[in-house]
Amino acid sequence: MVRFEVSTVVLAPPAAVFDVSLSVEVHTSSMSRSRERAVAGVTSGRLALGDRVTWQATHFGLPWRLTSLISAWHRPRFFVDEQVTGPFRHWRHEHHFAAYGTGDGNGGAAGTLMRDVVEFSAPAGPLGALAEALVLRRYMSRLIELRNRHVKAAAEDR
Repeated sequence: MVRFEVSTVVLAPPAAVFDVSLSVEVHTSSMSRSRERAVAGVTSGRLALGDRVTWQATHFGLPWRLTSLISAWHRPRFFVDEQVTGPFRHWRHEHHFAAYGTGDGNGGAAGTLMRDVVEFSAPAGPLGALAEALVLRRYMSRLIELRNRHVKAAAEDR
């Protein structure tokens, strides 16, 4: 199993960053290189607790489908998406949002520390473990970093 964290500072309040992070349109925009799109379940707007969405994308030159569920939610601090069906043996992505810095000299939040905690494991036993070590850990962390740049831009432009 692979576990990694990515932290990003966003100059917007936690509630705004939380909401933008659940936008299907922001997600698909952030994954345009892989032609990712929502093809079933909630396919537009903002995801909420209990929502499912099926994503279709191209990675490593191959088509992939993954259905995820928003399985935990505590606005504006935390939500979780988990794979229900798809290519991974296990996929869990925690999204944490905490006030960061002071904006007005009176303790007002200037921004948000967005922290992603991702755990996943590949299928195929020892071959999957090898793929995790050689390719997937780095590939997946770069995808999350790319996604976070889009979330940051969208939240800061609001």
